[in-house]
Amino acid sequence: MERVTLDFPAEAVIHRHPLTVRVTDMNYGRHLGHDTLVSLLHEARAQAFAALDLPEWDMQGYPSVVADLAVQYQHEARWPDALIIETAVPQPQGKALTVYQRIRNPDTDKVVATARVNQLLLDFTTGRPAEVPEKVKQALAQARGV
Repeated sequence: MERVTLDFPAEAVIHRHPLTVRVTDMNYGRHLGHDTLVSLLHEARAQAFAALDLPEWDMQGYPSVVADLAVQYQHEARWPDALIIETAVPQPQGKALTVYQRIRNPDTDKVVATARVNQLLLDFTTGRPAEVPEKVKQALAQARGV
């Protein structure tokens, strides 16, 4: 079986979002469910961009859409684990923001999952992906401390 392997770019972290696994986040295996994990990643990603005054629906005039998602599951999380989702965005290349996220349990120092999302900014006038605006690139570089 071929598995997804993702390398988390720790040097590109722009935000850390704490959360606690809720009992309603559990699946029949009594651990964090896939559907909930995707929702938690989205929440943390939205919080990261909002902290930079870049809401996902208006990144310098362009809404963003998720083009693809890859998730590498590494350890289970269970209720009531306290977790941290780290969001990292390397320097954008072309028309996509590549967003990496790592869910960690700081008590055990285990990585629960690593994910990668490619986000496109859409130009409503053409319906096509737009170049990442310079102000978005600058905000991300400043958050990375570059």
